Amino acid sequence: MKVEGKELAIACAHAADENKAENIRVLDVTGLSSLTDFIVICSGNSMPHLKALLRDTEAIVFEKHEVKPYSGEGRAETNWVVLDYFDVMVHIMSEDARGHYDLENLWGDAKEVAWSE
Repeated sequence: MKVEGKELAIACAHAADENKAENIRVLDVTGLSSLTDFIVICSGNSMPHLKALLRDTEAIVFEKHEVKPYSGEGRAETNWVVLDYFDVMVHIMSEDARGHYDLENLWGDAKEVAWSE
């Protein structure tokens, strides 16, 4: 059975966590965004870590749930990449880029989704 929405967002957060992503947050932007329903934001601490997060988050989600992103934008070298699962967008960012673009503040009206215990 294909996972979607909140379940997929949580699966993406867990996949990023398996690869030691930092400061993982899942935001429910249903009704706030016309592009997606959930946003996962996480940070990597170096260029190799960003590359590994991109590669392995996609691979882990596919391995466990057989879901592939519709597209991806950016490269690790730009310090911000996005995996687009349509109803979930995963933002993998360096701490500097994350602080600069401040997506959590931009989506300040979003509800936070608990994804780990």
